[in-house]
Amino acid sequence: MADVERAISALADPTRRTVFERLIDGPQSVGALARGLPVSRPAVSQHLQVLKSAGLVADRAEGARRVYRIDPAGLGAIRAWLDRFWTQALDAYQAEIDSKEEN
Repeated sequence: MADVERAISALADPTRRTVFERLIDGPQSVGALARGLPVSRPAVSQHLQVLKSAGLVADRAEGARRVYRIDPAGLGAIRAWLDRFWTQALDAYQAEIDSKEEN
């Protein structure tokens, strides 16, 4: 559960969410991610460190720069947590349908 809490907390910040969403298109450098954002490049680096510590992104060195990508393993914890609610909702829906068919 701690992984889910860290990930949700990391994505609660609008700037981090924007940075994370930009990675949907594929791996990018800090400079590319920072373009067009109303925050500095060092601030984007700090946001990426939060996302990395939450397990949502991974990075690799490419020469003198770091390239970030979404870490699918980190999304697994959030997805599993959300799937519980979906399963419960579907089960409740099915129970409601079953009870109406019995009447």
